[in-house]
Amino acid sequence: MLSHKAKYALKALLYLAEQDENHISRTIEIADGANIPKKFLEQILLDLKRGRFVSSKQGKFGGYYLIKSKNDITLAEIHRLFDGAIALLPCASLNFYEPCSDCKTEDECSLRHGLMLIRDKTLKAMEGITIASLVKK
Repeated sequence: MLSHKAKYALKALLYLAEQDENHISRTIEIADGANIPKKFLEQILLDLKRGRFVSSKQGKFGGYYLIKSKNDITLAEIHRLFDGAIALLPCASLNFYEPCSDCKTEDECSLRHGLMLIRDKTLKAMEGITIASLVKK
């Protein structure tokens, strides 16, 4: 399941993607428009900024805006940024791999092979869904 943080990050990105291209959105505007608690949103926007999805402008007319195209931001990227691995176990992960301590050998582990299949199908689906594809028409 997605964490609340990942869900709110996706909602914030959707809100920003729905704005005019040069629009800079204030935090309160994003919170109200995307129905996200403001106290969570500020940290989420900082994480998105560190992940190079958004940037900010300071000052009276400051706020946040997308710096990565909404066509290129995938659910997989946001999930990994906020929730970590897509795989269900570390031994089946591409980016967060760790061997299991209770397996004799990974090659003989049926569970690992099954979870890798699930990971591959989930990853393919998540990489195929972009913020642009979710924006309301």
